[in-house]
Formats: sequence, structure tokens, C-alpha cells
Amino acid sequence: MLTISQLASYAGVTTRAVRHYHAKGLLPEPERDHSGYRRYDAQAAVDLIRIKILAEAGVPLARVQELLGAGQEEFAAAVAEIDARLRAEIEDRERHRQRIARLAAGDSLALPPEGAAYLDRWRALGISERIVQIERDSWILSLAVLSPEQVAWAMTAKSRLLDDPEFVGVLRAIGEAVDREWAADDPRLPGLADQIATLLDHHADWTGGSADGMEAGLVELFDSIALDAVPGGRRLEALLEERGWSGWTRQERVGRRAPRGTTSRG
Repeated sequence: MLTISQLASYAGVTTRAVRHYHAKGLLPEPERDHSGYRRYDAQAAVDLIRIKILAEAGVPLARVQELLGAGQEEFAAAVAEIDARLRAEIEDRERHRQRIARLAAGDSLALPPEGAAYLDRWRALGISERIVQIERDSWILSLAVLSPEQVAWAMTAKSRLLDDPEFVGVLRAIGEAVDREWAADDPRLPGLADQIATLLDHHADWTGGSADGMEAGLVELFDSIALDAVPGGRRLEALLEERGWSGWTRQERVGRRAPRGTTSRG
């Protein structure tokens, strides 16, 4: 016969847990012996171990009580159901682990192979690493909110733009603004806005159509990845609107474009 401390030790629980199971009616509480101690038999130890295993598997205590009194077939069916749920949870957690690993391990794991090759091409063209990382973060977000077909199509379309020296030149210019942390009052921002506006005149959608049909809140989220990377980003956005282009992720023509060299009024 076992004391409550011995019983708890063999089952791998605390004496407090044993008393809790007594209070819930899961484990019968034996009578005290002549010395005033409660003594537990082997069946109590077996029952306590079953209670512990079921509880640790996430089975509510009310359901544990039902299962302890169930017949063999009902108990086996319940265990099979619990096992299936645990397997699904393990698979889900494994998917989360893989996604976390991709985020931490670099382009080759955070993006599909064509995405990593696409960013390597940016680097080979001498584009700032900070700009490459902004582009990478945008594609990571795209993979989470767009269909694989949309992402593949947009990446192919944008890859073609890398063959255009004008587009690459603008990326390098933006990279300088980001690397050097151009402030909102930097006198070079209007010139950069002219460069970008001219590019947009030639390529009305430099995001490859990935923003088509995207809700406004999501567009703003994509915008913030790029525009908030440098203190002058939001002023650059305003300067582009003065030059006839609204938006960064989803570009739209607005009004008439001001003459080249126009400076901000604010």
C-alpha cells in the first residue's frame, strides 16, 4: 500500500494534483488507516497514471471522468480520436517550425527557388542590400496574402523590368536614399521623384500587377515596407503625387504631371 506522496511520485504528479483529482471525483479517496494516513493500492496508481496521460493530452477533466468509466471499445475509440487530434497538432506545429526556419535562414528558405534567384539578380546588378531586403520582405508578405499563381506571375513580370537600365538606375538611386537615410527635407528628394515619375511614365506598374484587386489596407501595409524604410519616404510619396503619380505599391495617375524639376510646396 502507498502513501499519497509515494503514489504521486510513482505517477509523476504532485500531491496537490492527487488531491485535486480527489476533489473532482476522478480518483476515489481511500479511508485512513489506524495511523491516520490514506493508503493507496495498485489500482489507484494505474488510475492516476491514466488520468495524468489523458489530462496531458488536453482531454478535459469532465471527459477524463467519462473515459475512466467507459468500456474497452469506447475507451479505444476515444484514444484513437485523441491520437488523431494530437497528430494534426504536431503536423501544424511542424509547419510553423518550417516557416519560422525559413524566416531566419535567408532568401533560399524564406522564398521559393525562383524568388531567391530573383533577389540574387538584384544583388548582381549592384542594388543596395537594404533595398534587396525591402523587396524580399514584400515578397514574403505577398506569399502570405496572394495566391501562388499571382506571386509567380508578378515576379516574372517584375523580373523583366531588371532588363531595363532605367529601372535598375532608379533602384540604385532609391538604394542611395535608403542607405544614406535621406531626411524629409533632403534637397535631393525632388530629383529622385523626377526619376521615379519618368520611370512610371514608361512602366505604369512596376510591381508586376501584384496589387491588382488588393484591398486598401493591404496596399498601405505593402507601402509601409518601402516608404517607412527612410525618413524621407513619405515626402517622396507626396512629391510623386505632385508629379502625377499616386501610390507606391499600386500606382495610379492623378491630375497633370508637373514640369521636371518642380520642388515640393510643403
